[in-house]
Amino acid sequence: MEPDRPISELFAQHRPLRSLEFFPPKDDAGVEALRQTAAALQRIKPDFVSVTYGAGGSTRERTAQVSSLLRQEFGFTVMPHLTAVNHTRAEIAIIAEAHHARGIRNIMALRGDVPRESTPVTAFKDGLCHGSDVVALLKRLHPDLCLGVGGYPEKHPEAPSLPADLVHLRRKVDAGASFVTTQLFFDNDAYYRFVDQCGAAGITVPVVPGIMPVLSLKQIARITQLCGASLPEKLVRRLEAAGEHADVIESIGIDWALTQIRDLLARGAPGYHLYILNRARSALILAAGLAA
Repeated sequence: MEPDRPISELFAQHRPLRSLEFFPPKDDAGVEALRQTAAALQRIKPDFVSVTYGAGGSTRERTAQVSSLLRQEFGFTVMPHLTAVNHTRAEIAIIAEAHHARGIRNIMALRGDVPRESTPVTAFKDGLCHGSDVVALLKRLHPDLCLGVGGYPEKHPEAPSLPADLVHLRRKVDAGASFVTTQLFFDNDAYYRFVDQCGAAGITVPVVPGIMPVLSLKQIARITQLCGASLPEKLVRRLEAAGEHADVIESIGIDWALTQIRDLLARGAPGYHLYILNRARSALILAAGLAA
């Protein structure tokens, strides 16, 4: 296969991009289920898909397997995640070389979360302590790589303040990142403020909003607590009123996400990135709603 097109070239077309995120399944049965999800999602023609990297590099082999599957079997432009946690520079170089040899030209470069059983002292090695360190290393190894990085509209949980967080984000961009994908959020005003703050901090690359359709109040409460995002009271009330009716909760989550995306695109967002939790249904319904 020909090498993938850098995502930066797609942004240069000045049209909204649609991307999806997969996570590596734990076993072969999960891989087969993911294959079926990917087949269903082919019809909406995402501009690219990403594949996450488990805590501490725990899904290193599965990430490579899923990335190859999505690229070779379904023709997706693939952006695997790569994190610094528990890796030396030599190990990052080996992983990056394997991706590059397969024709992958896009990587989401991340510091990664510290595993529960570790501390920052033990989790980060060889001077790879920040996302900017991963970006700089990858660009030095393969200058033709297009690198995405993460951004937090409501501040990274470990950052002392949003201005301090923006300093770190600026370092990632200065090191060679081509775009930012945000952590999930449910209030678009948080995204618009973040974009304005990025501009004021000298961050001029595209800032892609990350959207997650709610499937469970308990699940989304746990996720937002971990990543520092807030849940609007209006959304919480609607979800609580749905009780244990999963189909109603899904409908509420999709409707909220659809309203978010329509507003984001109307106000000039460079596209949107869907955290789909390896499920096709919500992405398909959102695509149909946006096409209507």
